[in-house]
Amino acid sequence: MFSFNRHDVLALSAAWGVVLACLALRLLLAGHFLLTPDEANYWQWSRHLAPGYHDHPPLIAWTIRLATHFLGHSEFAVRLPTILGLTIASAYLLLLARRMFSAACALYVAILSQGILLFNGAALIATPDGLLLACWAGACYHGFVALQEDRRASWYATGIWFGLGLLSKYTMLLFLPSLLLCALTNSAWRALLLRPAPWQALGLALVLFSPVIAWNAGHDWVTFRHVLYQGAVRETSSLTWKYLPDFVGAQAALVSPLLFLLLLAACWRGWRGLPPWVARQRYLLWMCLPTLLVFAALALHSRVYGNWPAPAYLSALVLVAALYGPGPDSSVGARRLWRWTVAIAWFMTLPVLGQLLYPLLPLPARYDRTARESRGWDELGRTVHERRQAMARPGETFIFGLRYQFASELAFHVPGRPETVSINRWTRPNVYDFWQNDEALLGKDAVGVFEGEDMVERVASLFERVDPAEKIVLHRHSPWFGQEEFASYYLLRGYGFKGGLRWQPRDTDDIRAVQHAEKPATPP
Repeated sequence: MFSFNRHDVLALSAAWGVVLACLALRLLLAGHFLLTPDEANYWQWSRHLAPGYHDHPPLIAWTIRLATHFLGHSEFAVRLPTILGLTIASAYLLLLARRMFSAACALYVAILSQGILLFNGAALIATPDGLLLACWAGACYHGFVALQEDRRASWYATGIWFGLGLLSKYTMLLFLPSLLLCALTNSAWRALLLRPAPWQALGLALVLFSPVIAWNAGHDWVTFRHVLYQGAVRETSSLTWKYLPDFVGAQAALVSPLLFLLLLAACWRGWRGLPPWVARQRYLLWMCLPTLLVFAALALHSRVYGNWPAPAYLSALVLVAALYGPGPDSSVGARRLWRWTVAIAWFMTLPVLGQLLYPLLPLPARYDRTARESRGWDELGRTVHERRQAMARPGETFIFGLRYQFASELAFHVPGRPETVSINRWTRPNVYDFWQNDEALLGKDAVGVFEGEDMVERVASLFERVDPAEKIVLHRHSPWFGQEEFASYYLLRGYGFKGGLRWQPRDTDDIRAVQHAEKPATPP
């Protein structure tokens, strides 16, 4: 299938070397900074295995459960699935670049993919994105092979990766119209849709996804309601420009500004279909552009998180490497552009990774998101444990957070890793509503944590009486600013819980206000 020469072997060896070296670096870093709130939340999911959850499909929880079963409950184990997920995605990108273009292109893809902040964040922070990238890349590679060779095994592999992607994150749904539109716009590939294998592959994907559908059918379609709410059903205006600059700026920051411009230029050139690889360029474009356009259009209606279009950049990186990677005939200007693109991407990523371990960047704590999200939780957990042990009946005292993020961090960091509850009454519905109910906790004492002095009176109203709220201030030492406060929380000890855990919608027409919120849940 491939012909190799010495230069190809060297380029491929270097490409795999880059990917494996970055894998080793991520494995080394993974256990050396605390879980962020979202990571702790997904770890909590893994302690309550189910075919579905409030926010996302279940694969992130299943894989974390598998890792922690064998490796124990640690930051390293929680992050291992997504670290391996990006490695799988990277491997498929190398295979795709080599099959489509050249070994040199595969090397350029390796250098780019391992250097951008978006992908490193998806690997080192355990969220569904790390698994989604693996599934999208796998489906993208096997989909291209299937269109090229019409092999049943390739169609089935595409279906399996598509189904696993649906179990990772609902963004994977966009892969299906991308592949169909690509096939429909190419006469040779369009004929393949008349054969049974593509539709059998789709059926296989739906079988894999069916547990999520069944779970949602039994839970008032809560996940799909959440997705619709996130997708701007909550907004009343039909069109606004105020979110689009944030969306574009976030994309430029997450992939680096110069690379983002090259991605846009590559999409333009790919659309024009410059020879000699017109079909291949168009395929990569179809795997990228619909997803980017969907989220750009959504940004005209509501706020879009920067990581949502992440899978679009997989094929886009291959296209950039093919069109702008330096070759023997490249001009001095083209080579300089490439070097600057790579350098800026890596220069923006490495300090952020270092910031996870130590405050290297001259950022005041109030602007340092890594400080707020990956520091202090162990100290907070120990403090809550001490206050709980000082209660008259510590074994009967439950631990709460006013948001699911606090409840999850406390569950991970309080010694013994107890079950915790989230008081959702004034925040937003989440998965804790399926795990907890008032009846199991009525009359019990509690210790909990929340932000904002203005919430003390509200939380106190849920108990017969409370002790005065205790303010807990967390500090970090920065070589730039010395000892700095980076977060402050309030700890409350309550006696005689009266109820009030579940989310109460402010508007009766809120699409998330479903009947499940009134049903009794399994006690924690």
